[in-house]
Amino acid sequence: MDRHDDLFDEAPLEPDELVEEENLPDKLPLLPVRDVVVFPYMILPLFVARDGSVAAVEAAMARDQMIMLVAQRDQAVEQPEPGDLFEIGCVGMIMRQLKMPDGRIKILVQGLTRARVSSWERHAPYLEVGIEALAEEKEREGEQSPEVEALIRNVREASEKILSLRGLLSSDVVAILNSVETPGRLADMVASNLRLRIDKAQEILEEMDPAGRLALVHGHLGKEVEVSTIQAQIQSEAQEEISKTQREYYLREQIRAIRRELGDGEDRAAELFELRQTILDMRMPQDVREESLKQLSRLENMQPESAEATVIRTYLDWVVELPWQKSTRDKLDIAKAKAILDEDHYDLAKVKDRILEQLSVRKLNPRGKGPIICFIGPPGVGKTSLGRSIARAMGRKFVRLSLGGVRDEAEIRGHRRTYIGAMPGRILQGLKQAGSNNPVFMIDEVDKVGSDYRGDPTSALLEVLDPEQNNAFSDHYLNLPFDLSKVMFITTANVEDTIPEPLLDRMEVIELPGYTDDEKVQIARKHLIDRQLKETGLWRRKVRISDGAILEIIRNYTREAGLRSLERELGAILRKIARQVAEGKAGALSVNAAAVQKYLGVRKYLPEDDRGEGEVGVATGLAWTSAGGEVLRVEVAILDGKGNLTSTGSLGEVMSESAQAALSYVRGRAGAFGLKKDFYEHLDIHLHVPSGAIPKDGPSAGVTICTAMVSALTGVPVREDVAMTGEITLTGKVLPIGGLKEKTLAALRMGLKTVIVPAKNHKELAEIPLKVSRGLKLVQVEHMDQILELALAGKPRKKRVAPAKGKARPAAAGEN
Repeated sequence: MDRHDDLFDEAPLEPDELVEEENLPDKLPLLPVRDVVVFPYMILPLFVARDGSVAAVEAAMARDQMIMLVAQRDQAVEQPEPGDLFEIGCVGMIMRQLKMPDGRIKILVQGLTRARVSSWERHAPYLEVGIEALAEEKEREGEQSPEVEALIRNVREASEKILSLRGLLSSDVVAILNSVETPGRLADMVASNLRLRIDKAQEILEEMDPAGRLALVHGHLGKEVEVSTIQAQIQSEAQEEISKTQREYYLREQIRAIRRELGDGEDRAAELFELRQTILDMRMPQDVREESLKQLSRLENMQPESAEATVIRTYLDWVVELPWQKSTRDKLDIAKAKAILDEDHYDLAKVKDRILEQLSVRKLNPRGKGPIICFIGPPGVGKTSLGRSIARAMGRKFVRLSLGGVRDEAEIRGHRRTYIGAMPGRILQGLKQAGSNNPVFMIDEVDKVGSDYRGDPTSALLEVLDPEQNNAFSDHYLNLPFDLSKVMFITTANVEDTIPEPLLDRMEVIELPGYTDDEKVQIARKHLIDRQLKETGLWRRKVRISDGAILEIIRNYTREAGLRSLERELGAILRKIARQVAEGKAGALSVNAAAVQKYLGVRKYLPEDDRGEGEVGVATGLAWTSAGGEVLRVEVAILDGKGNLTSTGSLGEVMSESAQAALSYVRGRAGAFGLKKDFYEHLDIHLHVPSGAIPKDGPSAGVTICTAMVSALTGVPVREDVAMTGEITLTGKVLPIGGLKEKTLAALRMGLKTVIVPAKNHKELAEIPLKVSRGLKLVQVEHMDQILELALAGKPRKKRVAPAKGKARPAAAGEN
């Protein structure tokens, strides 16, 4: 037998005529019920399928439509015997009957009263039982005790809460609950609609005390409220999720319909088909094609509005736009390449020769793996423009990447696709921009790369700049190998010291020195003036700037190894001329040396010829900085004191130690200088390097400091046209230094005549430009005594001069 499981699907009905216990027949047909316990006043539909049950229903209908309804102890028993049934059940009235085509009967039954089975009698194929009506205590409405009244209210409230949680509460149901005033009737009505196990429902049915029966129902209601609350919560969460999914589905379907109406749906399908054809037709490695098709298949099965679909589409766009097998044909005409380099750059013979050698090797061995070239030199000497000229000479695309201040490794290797806004590194971005896999790739400022918690970009560059490894460069975004072996990488830097050793070891360093004044004049005449004429709109007018004016700007308005300041000053002059032309004022369109001050104002730097004939205690040294060579003035003053050595001018630790070494050398040679052995005990030595705000350090000022000390102690002035550089030892030996080429250029730029250099730097002397070596007298020395003979304007006196008073004349300074 199956019961209808909807709670309060039909409200309990009062029978038209109540059946009194004494009017019940003594025997009734028995209908075993499998999964429900029938209570009085309960109406429910039952499906009758077993032969014995069908016969019992037919027998009841043939009599007075009454039947005894008893629940089975075990629902699995198909042909129950008396031992398989409970003894107490409910007498029911068959209100309707419907025979089904398959032989089953559907009946509508209403419970009348409780009864006990007193005897069993077999009437094949059904059982007929003798019944004994169970009398209940008579209930009277409105006379319940406070305890019973409270119980009734609690049962009503719990029932309403359950119905509310199940979404079945209505005004009709509330009215039925409130209309029942007796505890027994309320207990039967609520119990008949609770989802209780058979044994629990049978327990309530067998309880004859109305108040006790209601108490049992109340206990079950408490558990049911808890279960229903949890169930309602689960259903609510599930319903919310289903509603959200349904809503999204509905919206997507609407979008699809709109797109179909507009023709966009067909466009997406056509777009994906075109993308697949592009992947199949492109020349790319097999593993790259397989991965691309795999990601495309995932994209086709996704909703186009999803975030992951956007990520995959962007990824595929990058894959198909990268030049996997697309190269430009090299134009390796060495003579033409030489002409292009000469056209773009003045002089730099050694650098041009090295570039032409590289092009010649590539012409003879196109598959050869050439070295990575690194141009090192001060700012403004044309390192980056050399890369452009190389690309133009080879007929390749040019890509530039500046690493100044870069601290994130992802700038080189890219981000992983799991991050929001992920994209490939700047190496692959540059190749995509170039549209070929063999451009000239210029990486600027490799000496200014930093590192922090995001990684070390220079470590990522180790793979990029290694010809033996970069044929399978893996970017984090693509996660596919890309061949960089055909790319011609060129790097630039201002200093070599800050480049990590492993990275420097992978590159061939080519140094670019600064320019002489004559070279700057030629470069300005051939390149800078024409470029600034176009910038200011004066290229169609006959504007003439004389060589004397250019030389005036170089010597008195700029102090640099490169050309940037010179070009800025030329641009300033031409802008003032452009204003005159724009205002319609008639004026000369030619600029000579005398007119420069009119356009640029007072000279920024005083000529070095105004230094005088030489000063006591002031020596000229040479320093090297990242911006090129500089002239360094070293001043020493002798004061009364107690043998202290004071150094000022933002000197570093190494330079201060050089001063100590120089003083020790002078003390050791006191007799040769005409000084007493204890001369230092009654005086203080003050060492100062002007431009005190600029930090200075390094050992190459040792000989300059020593020369200034000897001059101050002996009173012999230092020749004004002599500069020197070198590290000094306690015994007076002169050790080699670095940056000799830049230092000699600075000496020539400052109008000096003689430069004293360590003899152990003779290899570097061969690399000094011919114009520099012709304009300077380069003297090689091995000992400090040789320097004193050349630098001092006389021999040391026998008597030390009185301590100097006043301050030394300030002069320009740079880093040593």
